[in-house]
Amino acid sequence: MSLYGDLPTPAAIIDMDILQRNIDGMAGRLKACGIQHRPHIKSHKSAAIAKLQLAAGAIGITTAKLAEAEVFAAAGVESILIAYPLIGVDKLDRFAALHMKCGMITTADSIAGAAGLSEVGVKTGKPVEVLIEIDGGLHRGGRQAGEDALQFARTIQELPGIRIAGLMGYFGTIYQNTGEAAFIEATREEAALMLNTAAMFRVAGLPVDVISTGSSPAALMCRELDGVTEVRAGNYVFFDASGVGMGLASEEDCALRVIATVVSTPLPGRATIDAGTKSLTSDKAHGRDGFGIIVGHPQVKLAALNEEHGFLQFDPLTEPFQIGDRIEIIPNHSCVIPNLNNRVAGVRKGRWSEWITVDARGCIT
Repeated sequence: MSLYGDLPTPAAIIDMDILQRNIDGMAGRLKACGIQHRPHIKSHKSAAIAKLQLAAGAIGITTAKLAEAEVFAAAGVESILIAYPLIGVDKLDRFAALHMKCGMITTADSIAGAAGLSEVGVKTGKPVEVLIEIDGGLHRGGRQAGEDALQFARTIQELPGIRIAGLMGYFGTIYQNTGEAAFIEATREEAALMLNTAAMFRVAGLPVDVISTGSSPAALMCRELDGVTEVRAGNYVFFDASGVGMGLASEEDCALRVIATVVSTPLPGRATIDAGTKSLTSDKAHGRDGFGIIVGHPQVKLAALNEEHGFLQFDPLTEPFQIGDRIEIIPNHSCVIPNLNNRVAGVRKGRWSEWITVDARGCIT
């Protein structure tokens, strides 16, 4: 029988045993370091997977967007951090409704943003918990660590209806590294920046109950995060070709794959599969060429993607692909894949097991 022959291709699959192993492994690692986990659900956007993370000890979840928070609140998640600025009356009205239903936390890095959250707290009579966002080096948002963040916090502390709960930072520059030593050093720098700013806050009499940081690489190096209270790792549930390329994971750790079929062999050493950018992702991998790992065929390169087509390059003498052959691909960036699907096939021991609904698919507002 062909590879997952009961599934039409292209088919996104999640190996549920690997998924659970990744969830349990991260939970145990963080517990040993005394750090709480608030996983980012943008990687999977699935209430079923979030519930597995919560069952393993996560204290709540992180979302990028308000619409994601609405979906997960409706699914019964009681503690949600929206790690994104909430700007505009429409967003604030929706946030206020969530704020009254469950435990919401969000971030601020501007006076305008903090003023909007202040209005929500005043109108609802329930103070809004706010984390001051620190710019972790990508310069996509946040205050600068140290004096800039401190002066901002002093200013917004005077606003009614909000309560400063601590600090949050995303240090995405960590993905520029390869190898354990480099990741350890980057994680130490991340922690030091946050802890130094937290110390300044405390000297000034500002509360810092929460120090939230940590991508999946930093969470894996959590022994270097002493003093950080929580991390927001997300990608670790699946891992991907980037994680393999950076030395953070092996192929056996990658829970999410895409099954594709060879549909054309136009030239020797060339084959076309039925999975392109609408099934995989055009994101480049860290530390690897091409657009994914072809499982079991390390010398085959997924060289290019169109919308509905993927282009394989290989030695025709050693890899004689035939029309109808199925291949298994570990994508460059797994977090993109669930949002391309209404549901993903959960598999166990090489067979379909269950459907995993992507509850927050398309939730971009």
